Amino acid sequence: METNKEIIIDLKDLLSIVNDGKVGYESACEVTDNISLQGVFLKFAAQRAGYADELKTHIASHGDFAENESGGILGVLHRTWIDIKQALSSKEEVAILEAVITGEKAAIEKYDKYISNYADHADHMQLLTRQREGVLNALKEIEELLVLRKG
Repeated sequence: METNKEIIIDLKDLLSIVNDGKVGYESACEVTDNISLQGVFLKFAAQRAGYADELKTHIASHGDFAENESGGILGVLHRTWIDIKQALSSKEEVAILEAVITGEKAAIEKYDKYISNYADHADHMQLLTRQREGVLNALKEIEELLVLRKG
């Protein structure tokens, strides 16, 4: 069983991932001229902002607080979003969508890591499962958009 401190560290890790996703979607929105894609990216950026608020509330319920608003600094997912920013510089829709897919897959892996540790995360398992499902649905939508663009 993890200590409360370790659980808080795990939740803050997820918060960083969620914020990385929010920033990634905002960046994707800024570089595309496609109004339809902008709407999709803004929708998922807002979703991630909501997830961040939920995680902050849960962190507070464990007796800590989180100031993280911009994502991780050294994490793998942050490096993934850096790669996304490089892809975004091309402004090619396919490259942007592929980069976002990479970020979403990395986020799902992190959620799976914490969800698989049910005993330590039982009090927030429903939250993590629901958020993971939202990320998975976003991934599926982005993958569908990619298929349409690749024709």
